[in-house]
Amino acid sequence: MIFNSGYVMSADLEILAASMPQVLMLKPQRFTDSRGFFSESYNKAVLERAGISVDFVQDNLAYSTSQLTLRGIHFQKEPFGQAKLVSVLQGAVVDVIVDLRQSSAKFGQHFATHLSAKEGNQLFIPVGFAHGYLTLEPDTIFTYKVSNYYSPEHDTGIRFDDPTLRIEWGANPKLFVVSRKDAELPCFDPNKEYFA
Repeated sequence: MIFNSGYVMSADLEILAASMPQVLMLKPQRFTDSRGFFSESYNKAVLERAGISVDFVQDNLAYSTSQLTLRGIHFQKEPFGQAKLVSVLQGAVVDVIVDLRQSSAKFGQHFATHLSAKEGNQLFIPVGFAHGYLTLEPDTIFTYKVSNYYSPEHDTGIRFDDPTLRIEWGANPKLFVVSRKDAELPCFDPNKEYFA
């Protein structure tokens, strides 16, 4: 058996503001040695010091067998709106959020970023956004913490190919693997008050 000095642990977390108000890109520090790496993927106290004071109540895990699997764009209506902390455990995705907050200067606009297991990056999404992602590799495992429990009666979304939003997913939508439920979601309505 080979013993190693191990990891030197710290709660360092790189935090970058995204182009959407209150949305943050997070990159937990990785401590590597000959065995691989260790990373603290969630620490409530560290996030609170960064201004993210959210009580996450549920963890979700999604496995997608095929590359170009599209999931979304989902959100839960109030009073079951959800803040999310999302990341990829295996593979990579294009992650997209749409600002549905009526009071936001970015209402109806979207933000897209790449998340991957290799990078170990995360995205914090406050309540008031719709969220979806497209897998870039087969056998992708996606995980997310949410601040409210799943409520089937409040579960809804907007179409990933909405002509008003014009989201560039970086691939031909005709090749996407999409559930019937997601394909039948309504289009974005700029006159609708999704969130205050």
